[in-house]
Amino acid sequence: MKVVVKLDFNLVTNPWIKVVDSRSNKEKLVSMADLFKNAQNYRDSAGEMHVQDLAILRAPLLAILTTVFSRFDAEGEAYDWLNVDEETWTASLADDEVDIDDVQEVLLETWENIYQDGKFPDKVVEYLDKYKDGFNLFGENAFYQVSSDVYDRMVPAKNKLSTGTGKVAVRQINRLISESGNSPAIFSPKSSLGKDEITLPEFVRWLITYQNFAEVGGNVPKIKGAGSGDSGWLYNIDPVIVKGKNLFETLMFNLVLSPEDKKEILQHPYWEADKITYFSNRANNTPPNNIAELYTNVAKMMHIDWKDGKPTIYVAKLTKPDTTNAFIEPMTTWDYDSTKANYYPKVKKKDYLSKRMWRDFGFYIKSSNDGDHEPGIVRWIDKLKEEDILPEDMLVNLEAINFVKADTKNQAPYFEVYDNMSINAGVLFDRNQATFWPKRIEDTVEKTQAVGEAFEKFASDLGKLRGLKDDPLEGFKKKLSAEFYDQLNKPFNDWLASLRTGQEPDKEITKWKNILKKEVAKASNRVLQSASPRDIIGRKESKEVTNIFTLYNQMQNNVRKYLE
Repeated sequence: MKVVVKLDFNLVTNPWIKVVDSRSNKEKLVSMADLFKNAQNYRDSAGEMHVQDLAILRAPLLAILTTVFSRFDAEGEAYDWLNVDEETWTASLADDEVDIDDVQEVLLETWENIYQDGKFPDKVVEYLDKYKDGFNLFGENAFYQVSSDVYDRMVPAKNKLSTGTGKVAVRQINRLISESGNSPAIFSPKSSLGKDEITLPEFVRWLITYQNFAEVGGNVPKIKGAGSGDSGWLYNIDPVIVKGKNLFETLMFNLVLSPEDKKEILQHPYWEADKITYFSNRANNTPPNNIAELYTNVAKMMHIDWKDGKPTIYVAKLTKPDTTNAFIEPMTTWDYDSTKANYYPKVKKKDYLSKRMWRDFGFYIKSSNDGDHEPGIVRWIDKLKEEDILPEDMLVNLEAINFVKADTKNQAPYFEVYDNMSINAGVLFDRNQATFWPKRIEDTVEKTQAVGEAFEKFASDLGKLRGLKDDPLEGFKKKLSAEFYDQLNKPFNDWLASLRTGQEPDKEITKWKNILKKEVAKASNRVLQSASPRDIIGRKESKEVTNIFTLYNQMQNNVRKYLE
């Protein structure tokens, strides 16, 4: 008799998340139950890429915490404004006239109690046990997947599973490879024969990443009624998170328990949803109205068949969600379109890969009252500080993490971007009109960039002096400019992190200006030392000679003018 082995890999109990243990300083694999029990003992996530850590941070981890603590307080008691089902722990509003201010106040108290306790209560793992089937990689209710019946029901008849259409390979969802069937990844960390080899823990990590960062092309079907293909929610925003000293703090700082209105109170994560209803709503482009649903928003409908330990992955495209004024999303910077009077999440572009966070300071921190909209996660930390839950002298560590899209039809991942910026909470959220640090810092950034433009003009004029034109000139100018800004990144971030309330702003800004002058001199001297005889001799224009030294003097005059 043939023995049928039931496949089982449960995210609740099987180790799959890579973390760094604070005591041993070594990497280890942990299950979700282990992570929530011991998050305070883990320094950080340690996945294959920053974007992978970000995707897992949001879903499933933050989606679970948001769901649990939107229903239960730190003692495990359901909130008065909810009816919570004893069997499923799903919730409905007990009263349509719920007071949102009262809800916010109680949720804030829950957050504070958990944070003060320094660890997550048992209610989180109890919730995981309730939904264990939804966190299994295998089975009818498999994690981030649909059954064969649901898949066939949601796609056109010509694309049912029996037709064999809609397949993607492991090498396509592994973002260290990102290889399509038409374009081999030449610089892959795996050989051609090994690109589809993968362990189950690794597969889970890339599955979650793929559902947040997925190309839109490929010969795969759309679900019935779907519009333009979705490349993943995280792929279409400019993600920023707050980093703590350990994984518990990181999860807590990014756990936003502050619904803006009644419809944001109830949480609907993917694993609780009826899949037919969920994907019908996706076809109709119904936007998420709660954080748990937002964080578990999938880029593709997926079904996976396993044979001999190897997956055959079927996907179908979904409608790209509308992100216009989607302020339910707390982890993005925003662009304002004055012609449409709307906000849209910023998206990182290839042309600005080298541009660091501090140069976009005003997008992260509200420095004026002229329509700026800062990330919700920054407002949340501000609220915690204002309520004296977080200390005034806390160093707020912001991290920006993203994939930049390639300029191709399928928008495949091109480059991972990671950056960070640290600043004292009292400075970051200064409301004293006499000092108002955010505005002064933003003005300092603008002056610094004016100096950068003066250096770039110096580089451009030098390139012209050398006879460069068009693309070679542009390349020469951008190279020197990028090197200059790379040189500024550490000293500016060090200066930013050194600021404190009680300091005299003008004095501290003068310190930076003096540092900047020295950095300009260092960058300029490197160029002067490489001067050729042609640069020194220059050329005569009218009655004057233009050479590398006259160009340098012009730049220095501009720098002095900008820094007065």
